[in-house]
Amino acid sequence: MPAKVENRILTYEGCNYLRYRLLLSTLSGKPVRIKDIRIKHDDPGLKEYEVSFIRLLDKITNGSRIELNETGTNLYYNPGLLNGGDLEHDCSLQRGIGYYLEGVMILAPFCKKPVDIKLRGVTNNTTDPSVDRFKATAIPLLKKFLSGDNEIIFNITKRGAAPLGGGEIRFKCPASRNLKTIQFQNSGMVKRIRGTACSIRVSPAIANRLVESAKGVLLQFLPDVYIHTDHCKGASSGKSPGFGLSISAETTSEVLFGGEAFSPLMTTSSLPCVPEDIGKEAAIKLIDEIYRNGCVDSPFQSMTAIFMALGKKDVSKVVTGPLTPATIQFLRDLRDFFGIVFKIEPHKEEDEVLDQVVLTCVGVGYTNISKRTL
Repeated sequence: MPAKVENRILTYEGCNYLRYRLLLSTLSGKPVRIKDIRIKHDDPGLKEYEVSFIRLLDKITNGSRIELNETGTNLYYNPGLLNGGDLEHDCSLQRGIGYYLEGVMILAPFCKKPVDIKLRGVTNNTTDPSVDRFKATAIPLLKKFLSGDNEIIFNITKRGAAPLGGGEIRFKCPASRNLKTIQFQNSGMVKRIRGTACSIRVSPAIANRLVESAKGVLLQFLPDVYIHTDHCKGASSGKSPGFGLSISAETTSEVLFGGEAFSPLMTTSSLPCVPEDIGKEAAIKLIDEIYRNGCVDSPFQSMTAIFMALGKKDVSKVVTGPLTPATIQFLRDLRDFFGIVFKIEPHKEEDEVLDQVVLTCVGVGYTNISKRTL
């Protein structure tokens, strides 16, 4: 539903894109009201993982005002100041750590203090981007926008599969006064593929089977393929068994594409899952991402758009693959909160297969006024 303005408060209906709307509200300082959340469902209102995300926003900000009615179907959020600092958060096990980590990465550069956060929960599942994909493709993307030699630390301390989790990651990001504008239009040619096959509370041989299966597909296209195996046991292996593969392709223009697959929930009623199928699925997803041929990995198109919009008052231009539905809605919400409109045009080249999109915008010149000056 498009936004309505009631008493100078942006109002939306429904639970779709709730996370991005709360992030945009936090960055713009504009309060938001979200009504009729799952009112026709048997279990109406906010889910546990959405409440957990709101708690995380409350920790990273100072002075936020959150009002939720008894049934959880109406939410009012008035953001406070972005504070940052040393934080810890136990994520809901209904979603992966990636669901929360993306929000932290978007907010971290604009905080008063450098963000140093530990997130605990599910590191790998079938729904959200895994922590390996964040490490391989999202962190280098974030570094492109940060000015200076800002060091970003990202460590996977423990792995934890669904449903019981038990994983932990540490993410540290410095505060930045301004973001850089970027011109990112040439995706280049793929030169190497790297990856991690993880086996959690299962036989170490499964990781090797994942690697062999994925290599069987990828070596037909490229000789430089190296996939690391990570067998987790004991305290670092979380509480549930699982296995999966996350791979990334690097191009000559330092563009990174990701592809991944993970075993579904291992329960007594679930169908048997073969490591060879998971390895092949991850390889095919990576090839599909390369085929889309943008300059950013598809799950992080929205993060790229917000950093372009909040950059200096200069032109940023990025070529992406076909826009995901979430990105399309995010661009609409971005206009509601910041009044910024992207120029979207097709990117045509002679050897083009899929329609690429050129995103162009002039940044709003967003300055981190909270950041302490030396």
